[in-house]
Amino acid sequence: MAFLKNINFKHFACLLLVTGILFSGIYTAKAQDTVSTEGIEFTEIPTAADSMAAVKKAQQEKKVEKPQKKEVVVKAPVEQKTLWQIFWAGFIGGLIAVTMPCIYPMLPLTVSFFTKKAGSKSKGLFQSIIYGVSIIIIYVALGLLVTLIFGADALNALSTNGIFNIFFFLLLIVFGISFLGAFEITLPSSLANKLDENSNKSGLVGIFFMAATLVVVSFSCTGPIIGTLLVDAAARGARLGPAIGMFGFSLALALPFTLFALFPSALKSLPKSGGWLNSVKVVLGFLELAFALKFLSNVDLAYHWNWFDREIFLSLWIAIFFLMGLYIIGKLKFSHDSDLAYLSVPRIFLAIIVFAFVAYMIPGLWGAPLKSISAFLPPPATQDFYLSDVGSAPAVAQKTSVGEPKYASIFQRAKVKGINSWYDYDQALQVSKELKKPIMIDFTGWNCVNCRKMEVDVWENPEVFKRLRDEYVLLQLYVDDKTALQPQEVYISDFSGKKITNLGAKWSDLQASRFNANSQPFYVLLDSDGNLLSDSVGNEIEPSGAEFNVSKYIKFLDSGITAYKNKQ
Repeated sequence: MAFLKNINFKHFACLLLVTGILFSGIYTAKAQDTVSTEGIEFTEIPTAADSMAAVKKAQQEKKVEKPQKKEVVVKAPVEQKTLWQIFWAGFIGGLIAVTMPCIYPMLPLTVSFFTKKAGSKSKGLFQSIIYGVSIIIIYVALGLLVTLIFGADALNALSTNGIFNIFFFLLLIVFGISFLGAFEITLPSSLANKLDENSNKSGLVGIFFMAATLVVVSFSCTGPIIGTLLVDAAARGARLGPAIGMFGFSLALALPFTLFALFPSALKSLPKSGGWLNSVKVVLGFLELAFALKFLSNVDLAYHWNWFDREIFLSLWIAIFFLMGLYIIGKLKFSHDSDLAYLSVPRIFLAIIVFAFVAYMIPGLWGAPLKSISAFLPPPATQDFYLSDVGSAPAVAQKTSVGEPKYASIFQRAKVKGINSWYDYDQALQVSKELKKPIMIDFTGWNCVNCRKMEVDVWENPEVFKRLRDEYVLLQLYVDDKTALQPQEVYISDFSGKKITNLGAKWSDLQASRFNANSQPFYVLLDSDGNLLSDSVGNEIEPSGAEFNVSKYIKFLDSGITAYKNKQ
């Protein structure tokens, strides 16, 4: 035990939890992104070209009944996985909250209060459990309240709404500045005093108000964490997202009070309160600032502001994490920080992780792929100079009568280098007929992290890239683009009765009505008539979501190439 104390375990929590935050962000990119299409339906667009009419005719011949005013069904595994991610993000946030200066010192005091007041170990444990359950009830109620106030439909729209993304950006900036120590976000002291008075009542009611007092008093530390979790959960579009996030957060927050009530002697092994608590808070503040930039990037891309490019995003991240590293080693100090007499081993390791991350990002300023964080960065096409050999390969000339791709000027910042992409369904059908190549629809989004990850981690594989460039007509349909349709192109969707007024809604409508899906990325293989390709035994080739296994993705592409050639 003496050896362990020399390692200075009081800083180990900082190392473990902040590292968890860094890697949990990468983990959350593994599930498919979803953009709500609730209430959206697809109808035939009145144009001279009757390609969509041909599709409808083929569907009628197959006697496929078209759903009317029906919500899009999202496959259960995708939704469940997303909720689990929200839960674990909340749980990690709760663990971090335990190390905050507003909560950590209260841990031994609260546990000692229950063990001494109860008179017996069993009664003290029971009261501690009630205390923990009360904390969980309060925070879960907060999550449910967010859903009730905004409504499920509003929450579903948050991930692509410009106003909400700007609001989230500013909110997280304020939270970050608060954690850096500029000010504290607190609730009215009168509320805390009132709850504290009620906590003196006997029985379960008094214990509940004790928990409520903790929630209010600690809000200056937990508020930014709670706000970030609610923002993330709401932006994911899950109806139960805010409640699930708060459940994970409150569970992690309540567990220590119950566990230490069960094993009160373990309190002696806890590191003493000190300046390290504030260090955890400041490090979290830097992370809040970095996280905020993603929301600003979302708006810049969807609304085509064209000023928040990939290298600008990376420059800001490099600056933020470099300053974080300086703070960890004591070279950057705020007014409320205590003197750092020496560097402990955990601080050294955490500094190594942060500075290594900074060094890793620097080549990205000149276009290095940065595959481990590609899901969070703006598209590679926003980069002024791109180093990847695959990305710099010249596109194969496609001589067709169609001319320039429609909407090409809008999607210059999304263009996959080396591949001639198309952005309009009718044009892609015509190009497919002339070039005698199958179509791969890439239902994607500006705010889709897995779409960026697929483009960098999978599409830039030489074998995948060759197939997309030479064997397919790549049709990229951005379901969250905000470009307004021409007045003559606006229509009422037969699928939901909603008015379709922008380009993203039009393609989201297509995905929802034809393929009964709303997740991105979503890859569909079609023939030149717009029908799903079928394998050698006549089974339609099922569309694919995000597939980060390159060999499986190549197999998916090859199945479409073979099916198209066999049909000719």
